[in-house]
Amino acid sequence: MSWLRALRETARSGLTVERRRLAPVIAARAALGLALVVGFSLAVFGPAVAAASAFGAFQAAIATFQRSWRPRPTLALASGASLAVSTFLGYLTVSHDALFLALLLLWTFLSGLAWAAGPTVGIIASSNVAIMLVTVTLPTSVATAAGHAVMIFAGGVVQAALVVLLPVRPWGAQRDALADALAAEADYARRLRHDPVAPFDPVPLMTARSAAAVTPGQARRRPSELHGARGLAERIRPVLASLADPAVGVPEDGPARARVRELLASAASVLDAAAHAIRHGEPVTLPPPAVAALRTPDTGAILHGPSRRAALRLVALLGDVVETAEPRTETSGRGATARELPGHGATARERPTLVRLTPIVVAKARAELRRDSPILRHAIRVSAVTAAGYLLGAVLPFGHGYWAPMTSVMVMRPDFSQTYARSVARFGGTLVGVALATAVVQSAHPDLYLSAGLAVLCAFAMYLLMRTGYAAGQVFVAAYVVFLLGMEGVGVTQTVRDRVMLTLIGGLLAMLAYALYPAWETPLLRGRLADWLASVGRYAAAVTARYADPAGPGSPDVREALLNTRAARVAWQEAVERATHEPVRHRGLSHAATEQADHALAEFGRVAMLMEAHLPERGAEPVSAAATLAESLRRATERGAKDVRERKAPGWDDLRETLDAWSDDPPDHFLLHKGAVLLLEALDEVTTALTDSTRARAR
Repeated sequence: MSWLRALRETARSGLTVERRRLAPVIAARAALGLALVVGFSLAVFGPAVAAASAFGAFQAAIATFQRSWRPRPTLALASGASLAVSTFLGYLTVSHDALFLALLLLWTFLSGLAWAAGPTVGIIASSNVAIMLVTVTLPTSVATAAGHAVMIFAGGVVQAALVVLLPVRPWGAQRDALADALAAEADYARRLRHDPVAPFDPVPLMTARSAAAVTPGQARRRPSELHGARGLAERIRPVLASLADPAVGVPEDGPARARVRELLASAASVLDAAAHAIRHGEPVTLPPPAVAALRTPDTGAILHGPSRRAALRLVALLGDVVETAEPRTETSGRGATARELPGHGATARERPTLVRLTPIVVAKARAELRRDSPILRHAIRVSAVTAAGYLLGAVLPFGHGYWAPMTSVMVMRPDFSQTYARSVARFGGTLVGVALATAVVQSAHPDLYLSAGLAVLCAFAMYLLMRTGYAAGQVFVAAYVVFLLGMEGVGVTQTVRDRVMLTLIGGLLAMLAYALYPAWETPLLRGRLADWLASVGRYAAAVTARYADPAGPGSPDVREALLNTRAARVAWQEAVERATHEPVRHRGLSHAATEQADHALAEFGRVAMLMEAHLPERGAEPVSAAATLAESLRRATERGAKDVRERKAPGWDDLRETLDAWSDDPPDHFLLHKGAVLLLEALDEVTTALTDSTRARAR
């Protein structure tokens, strides 16, 4: 993609306003917290303290809107406390230019590294730096600065208290994640009716798994219907694929195929009903036709062998899903306690508390201190740009020079498309927001309390629209800051000129920094593909090894390998998405090769999943040939991954030799030999994709 096209695409993306379901009640609660803090501060301390405390409450509320599975009060308190510390340290050094610049460099560099712990931590850390640049200009003494820091933290406390006192749909994010996973399974079942080898995106299951991790406090309060259903959804997916696939199931035509389609449609209806019940905390209402289709005794007469076992397994798992999805208090109408729910006996995934999280974040940040890390490059970029913007703001003939570095630190992200899109959106939103605020001020001439009320109103609009796009939110953020600082009598015309020009400078600095010191994803695509190949090879090898050493369907090594494969696949898909928008020509991996290799490895993983669906029970007769196949799969994919990284065409000689040795005496198992052939065909498609890409590049 050319630079011109990349700029056009990112600009369009940044200015796009998406249609999203709004949450006015949650936005009103956040605005209420801000209004309480501002009103109390104005009445008791005056406009300067009110402005500082308002930033604390404003940022704490934004933290509660982040996509995080931690309790919302915890996020609000963490945001308020960290911003209070940043503000106080900033004021202690702001009178000494060199010392403050050193603190700004250090603080911004650390905020850049914080992205290693995830976007929530990164956003809070970046916002702390941006708001610190504003709040350090408000106090006039160390004692006043300490008071401002206390009020900033108080703003976080108020927002946390309101979340506790005025709960809105508790556990809503976790409910949605689990319901989305079940709904994705339902959609998969419907697609399998028409396409027996349809692909499945594991992201909903991964999101649900992340949402299932709870802190000790959450574990004591989690609703019973959020136990167990995710694990059942994980086990249903391979059963659905096994039932539908002609390679291990039934022919593509005939009465057996019609029965399979009927079972898949019924399974989709049941899964949708369970998803709806979990999402809304209601009893499960099953459609009678689906229940009748699943209970009919004709299944045993029509289906035979592996397909019959898959059908019976599917019916049993769906029954467990329905039972788990039923909301319970202490006991159900049938007398079953929450402890008897499927999956309840399993150890809950534990999420560390904030105290225990600190060394984990430090370890992740230290792991990024390497030359090839995009997080380290982001930290270097953002700290250098923020310092340059601060110095430029001090030299240029404008007031409020902090707007340039504040803009830079708020728009910069570790990847190209977000940085450029947010830069355009920030400038456009600021231009519109400042113009609107100026028009209101010049026409209404609001006094102190009316300015505060308008600021709260703008904050409400920002909370309401923040998920519809960055540009929409920035319109009201800019107006919010104008009204808030206007409480101290800042000139409006000066505000317009300063804000617009310095926002433009800050955005241009951010864009220029990424162009000069980029962290392109395009050259790393082969490495991401190699990681996925190696991980999916280990998964297939772990599954195959269980045929030689039966340990039952719940083998922990198979489960761990599957999770690693999903993580590698998502990392590959995210890398491809980022590379699509980069102004960089491909280096050995064309768009066509990317799509073909993606399809081939997805098919390889699907075949391994089918083999997992038919793992022998513990104590079953071992298949000795499976050990040889597992070892050849492991060697072949590890060597193939190494070849992909080195830009060579991978070969699969180990696996091919194993299959050739079976030509006269294949293993006595209905799936093992067939599965091995399908795995080799998928790997050959990977080789074809990479070979064609290399030839196209040579031409």
